[in-house]
Amino acid sequence: MAGLASDGSNPDVGLLYDINGLAKDAPPWFDRVMGFVGEYGIMLGLVLVALWCWASVRRRGNLADSVSGLAGLVWAPLAAGVALLVNIPIRGFVERPRPFKDHQGLEVLVDGKTDFSFVSDHATMAMAIGVGLFVAHRKLGLAAIGLAFAEGFCRVYMGVHYPTDVIGGFALGTAVALLLAPLALALLTPVVSAVARSKRGARLVRSRRAAERSPRPEALDLPEPRLGSGESDLAA
Repeated sequence: MAGLASDGSNPDVGLLYDINGLAKDAPPWFDRVMGFVGEYGIMLGLVLVALWCWASVRRRGNLADSVSGLAGLVWAPLAAGVALLVNIPIRGFVERPRPFKDHQGLEVLVDGKTDFSFVSDHATMAMAIGVGLFVAHRKLGLAAIGLAFAEGFCRVYMGVHYPTDVIGGFALGTAVALLLAPLALALLTPVVSAVARSKRGARLVRSRRAAERSPRPEALDLPEPRLGSGESDLAA
């Protein structure tokens, strides 16, 4: 498995050179920006989208919608963590070296990448968070998924992953976030509902203004675990 995509005629390698070639033609300052964005910046952007999502679900008029949305929001980082754990045995089984170890002439924008390449941790984590946020809020979830695609492009641009490393990460992150979502929401929704009923934790679930417009939290019926709530999410 270690020889995967080692042939220079492989389209995976050809696309790697095409995308990474953009880094060679770009000015040094732009490559430094791309290196930071691909390593840290997009992940920070996903955190900001998650905070925006939290503020949005707290303002929903229906308390059950807020509870369901926050349960989905909590699932997003948990899904990323589970996906990274699943990737550990995958990397050990495939044992694909980083592309710059097998191919000459790549412009590598970050140092210190000594682990295996398939699948990309960054792409896995970004897509798991993006899909997890989509469970909580469709509009902001789509924005997060867009950031995940940008993360995948950056990893190839930086010369640290093959395109198929990124595609594999997208598939793994999506599979974990979606397939385990029903079980995760079934466990998280009662927990969030209990927080909504408590005096100290209620503000984590509802904004003060939204709470004033709705029934008391003590009257809350546990909502059925569900994925993003369609048009109501767009209006949140």
